[in-house]
Amino acid sequence: MAVCYSMKRKDFFNVLFSSQPERYRPPATPALTGTLKKYKSKWDAAATVHFLKHTMFGAKPADVQFFKSSSLKKTVAAMLQAAPAPTTAPVNNYSDDKIIDEQVPKGNTWVNATNGNGQINYRRRNSYKQWWMGLMINQDRSITEKIVLFWHNHFATETNIAENPMYCYRYNLLLRQHALGNFKTLVKAITTDLCMLRYLNGYANTKKAPDENYGRELQELFTVGKGPGSQYTEADVKAAARVLTGYKIDNKTFTSSFDASRHDTADKQFSNFYNSRLIKGGKGDEGTKELDDLVDMIFEQEEVSRFICRKLYRFFVFYTIDIVTEQQIILPLAKIFRKNNFEIKPVLESLLSSQHFFDIALRNTTIKSPADFCIGLIREFNVAFLPHDDLMADYSVWEFVHAQSAAMQQNIGDPPNVAGWPAYYQQPEYYKLWINSDTLPRRNQYSDRLMGYGFTAKNGCKINIDPVVYASALPHPEDPDALINDSIKLLYAVDLSDAEKTHIKSNVLLSNLQGDAANHYWTNAWNAFIAKPDEPVNKKEVTNKLKNLYKYLMNRPEYQVY
Repeated sequence: MAVCYSMKRKDFFNVLFSSQPERYRPPATPALTGTLKKYKSKWDAAATVHFLKHTMFGAKPADVQFFKSSSLKKTVAAMLQAAPAPTTAPVNNYSDDKIIDEQVPKGNTWVNATNGNGQINYRRRNSYKQWWMGLMINQDRSITEKIVLFWHNHFATETNIAENPMYCYRYNLLLRQHALGNFKTLVKAITTDLCMLRYLNGYANTKKAPDENYGRELQELFTVGKGPGSQYTEADVKAAARVLTGYKIDNKTFTSSFDASRHDTADKQFSNFYNSRLIKGGKGDEGTKELDDLVDMIFEQEEVSRFICRKLYRFFVFYTIDIVTEQQIILPLAKIFRKNNFEIKPVLESLLSSQHFFDIALRNTTIKSPADFCIGLIREFNVAFLPHDDLMADYSVWEFVHAQSAAMQQNIGDPPNVAGWPAYYQQPEYYKLWINSDTLPRRNQYSDRLMGYGFTAKNGCKINIDPVVYASALPHPEDPDALINDSIKLLYAVDLSDAEKTHIKSNVLLSNLQGDAANHYWTNAWNAFIAKPDEPVNKKEVTNKLKNLYKYLMNRPEYQVY
């Protein structure tokens, strides 16, 4: 059953999660494993695909083959190695007949440019988002890009509020620098980051006019959260705001600094939740030590470790955290987090190596975010950018992919508010918010377009899926059963029934041909094409049938989840 464009969200989820049509879920699904014991079952293609779809954007066939030939231990170790810092910076890809950036020649980076009017800064911000999209599309075999997006959602900022594109770029580099490092260090660093100071008014927080924005979000969204174990008070918000007075943005050097004359030097009293801690006011440069005292005080609360582990779990595993998962997964992970002085890697290593992570009941349950869908599709089908040496064309393609993701409700660089995207926190729907009567057709149209006429940049650069190239990389593309089976193993998180595969072969790939006749027909058509690849009739026949097959597979519910 294909997903039609008119399908409503309720109908989609009835099909996707209903226990009636069993072809949409693993048969005889066992109870969820509630432990962090090491995964000891077979490290096969299915386990590898599951792992990669959760830790990267899509599971590229080459990556599946690479990691499948390794082991889980080595795979996790490799995945948790931080990718090198970007070797490129966003460039001027935006000058045209109407807008010319006189400070930055076309093709050069603007990240050190010290001025720019509203129009120029708007275009630079778009260039930044396109550059970031390019990093995700071309990611290394590392979790880095996925967890940078996690931190962007956690420490959310919006480019249109930060305004200065230089601030946005440096914020991105800061997330990368600390992405797999120490969370406590990251909290301190983000507090005085230019983009965050601008976004949450930290630069305007003074002793004469304390601004509570960052002091509130530091506790409510960034550290202890809003759960039942978080009992900070409104007075704690006010006290935190006073601690953080004095930080400002130097618009000449484009750095953050501490101005002691703007700092509240009085003592700050906190509530019973923080053990009635008193942070002594500091004069002069001593005032900067109050930030350390504040962060130390917050991190003494065990709820910090629980809150972050819940967010990591919801982002990388599944949104539902029931009592068993809280007790058997979250609390042990939080203990690991505290024991390792808030280092991120040990938590992810334990989670991604666990029986729980690989439990069959957790497969095919996570609805792809728009970024996962748009970027993952390009990576999984090995979409080539042509020509390869045209940077402006690359930016044009990255802009297209970014725009598609934004139209599906995930505008990278501009989440809707400081809490991030609702799909990561809004109870009870969570990921289900990604799918509605507007976004589902957009997904289908995007996949159909890339399998069809594709996208053509202004300079003629074109991207689209070549189904023949994709099929040719499979072990036995001449065998229709093997072709369908191998494609499903790579594209879906779970297998389909034999009856469903037979239906796909006869009704989608081979136009109602049945049995041996269908097999012979496809094998002969494929072999004829391979023998004479430039013969128009053979090429058209094979290409069109493969397009029908892959359009159908991508339009099914199984491709919307992993």
